[in-house]
Amino acid sequence: MLQHKVILGSEEWCSFPELGIPTIKARVDSGAKTSAMHAINIAPFIKNDANWVKFDINPIQNNIKTIIHCEAPLVDKRIVKSSSGFREHRYVIQTSIRIGDSKWPIEMTLTNRDSMGFRMLLGREAMSGRVLVDPEEKYLLGQPTPESLKELYQNSEKASSGLRIGLLASNPELYSNKRIMEAGEMRGHEMHFLNIKECYMKLDAKTPEIHYRGGKILNQFDAIIPRIRPSITFYGCALTRQFEALKVFCLNSASAITQSRDKLYSLQLLLHSGIGIPTTGFANSPLDTDDLIKMVGGSPLIVKLLEGTQGKGVVLAETKKAAESVINAFKSLNANILVQEFIKEANGKDIRCFVIDGKVVAAIQREAMPGEFRANIHLGGTASVIKVTAEEKKIAIKAAKAMDLKVAGVDIIRSSKGPLLLEVNSSPGLEGIEGATNKDVAGEMIKAIEKNFKLS
Repeated sequence: MLQHKVILGSEEWCSFPELGIPTIKARVDSGAKTSAMHAINIAPFIKNDANWVKFDINPIQNNIKTIIHCEAPLVDKRIVKSSSGFREHRYVIQTSIRIGDSKWPIEMTLTNRDSMGFRMLLGREAMSGRVLVDPEEKYLLGQPTPESLKELYQNSEKASSGLRIGLLASNPELYSNKRIMEAGEMRGHEMHFLNIKECYMKLDAKTPEIHYRGGKILNQFDAIIPRIRPSITFYGCALTRQFEALKVFCLNSASAITQSRDKLYSLQLLLHSGIGIPTTGFANSPLDTDDLIKMVGGSPLIVKLLEGTQGKGVVLAETKKAAESVINAFKSLNANILVQEFIKEANGKDIRCFVIDGKVVAAIQREAMPGEFRANIHLGGTASVIKVTAEEKKIAIKAAKAMDLKVAGVDIIRSSKGPLLLEVNSSPGLEGIEGATNKDVAGEMIKAIEKNFKLS
């Protein structure tokens, strides 16, 4: 029986002839039950009255320019728990794997494995009865040279469409920023990371300029994607405004970002557009604390710092006494605060709709940790896929339009009065929403730029 089994090391190269993948490096892991393949732009469809799924893959690690478009019969959709404990819904396909001279059918799930070391994970279900693993060895069946890899994938290179795009942000290692850079390069654009703190500008009627550390002039950009953290809103928006003066297309304008960062003004703009929000109070004097608490329906209530972000500066006051203490403490520091009714029936859950160019491209439900009322992912909240209602979609699109944002993370809470809008974020994070939905949200941002230049 043993002589019929293939002996593999802990890492091997394999191929998927039916998917058009000539070779891909796999992690051979008998500790994992299910096999998984890296996939983006995953979309189910009907073919000959059967369920199929199409997806794209970058088969070579650290090479995002090489892309294969695949389609396969859809077997199932199931919840898979990753090694980090994250649960996600994944599509399951069936296809043939070839390892060495052997070929057999396997099932595998599709998921974004950008953060993993391997594009392919070969689990024990696919190896059962066919494979023996020697964990001390690697590439027992050989491995391709860089030259042969290039030859195998010579027809898979993405042609450049020539846009020069700058990502104006602070941290190149942030998941969202890395994904935007990758998505742009994958679609054939020349991407540049521009650190906000290393940019400075020349204000001049005839020759306005933006310089980069060392005196390099930043010119001839087609588009800029501003991803400005709240602590540097003023300077980041000044730079964005300067790019606008140079006639560079900015995915979100400086004025839209500025007004979205002013919580009070943004709520007033949303109300002006007829969008419902939790009842909110704002006052200058601590002498009005009692009436302010009554105004929002009494305790429990939420107290928010106007300058807070990612759930920071947000306090739940469960009693009237606690509310008075928190409000007066903030007021004694001359902090501007909002007092807001607490939507108890939401149960620590909210909905994040990701709006790009007037469309909801992805949505997740965020759920707070036990004992916590803030559902922000940065505070340990969990994300799961949710089907949003037509009314919730309408509110999200309307909110982004009211704020004049082409890209927005719109937070909605479900209440007994119907959906209410909590906040609109001009630089929404991608990690939680891409991880939960398997959607290429970063790619949709690049498509919005292409649409402006009539490339898509």
